Amino acid sequence: MALVCRAKKILEIGTFGGYSTTWLAGALPADGKLITLEFDPMHWEKAKNNIRSAGLENKVDVRLGRALDLLPQIDEDGEGPFDMIFIDADKPPYAEYLDWAIRLGRPGTLIIADNVVRDGKVLDPASQDEKVQGVQRFNKHLSQNDRVVATILQMVGVKDHDGMAIAVVK
Repeated sequence: MALVCRAKKILEIGTFGGYSTTWLAGALPADGKLITLEFDPMHWEKAKNNIRSAGLENKVDVRLGRALDLLPQIDEDGEGPFDMIFIDADKPPYAEYLDWAIRLGRPGTLIIADNVVRDGKVLDPASQDEKVQGVQRFNKHLSQNDRVVATILQMVGVKDHDGMAIAVVK
């Protein structure tokens, strides 16, 4: 998807071990840049090592901290607009991440949010799972947001039944 949108600047919200980071950074041109945000110090350290091992440390800036605290600083520092934004972090604030993605994007920015079907549990309005509730809020916000054109794709496979939202900023 990074190749399809010819991304030169990517923002990733949620790094974990850096697997997606590595794929996204590998799709960047030589002068491309990826900023990735990770809350957990253990995951941050592991991601930095994995990115270094992949030889991508010159393209990737791994930042440690709570995304909702780091995103305003990225905005204030004028580091956007980003060509692509990948959201794959803690689920409760997904709707807020969408707002930040739109704010840090431009018309044509591709936004992808992972894990938005959650084995179909998002269809249960009585769910008490905070991750499901966060994704429900995100999906509703996405469907009512006139600043993007979006769809959600379901995927069923060996790993589970899940899906991702794909949106483009108008």
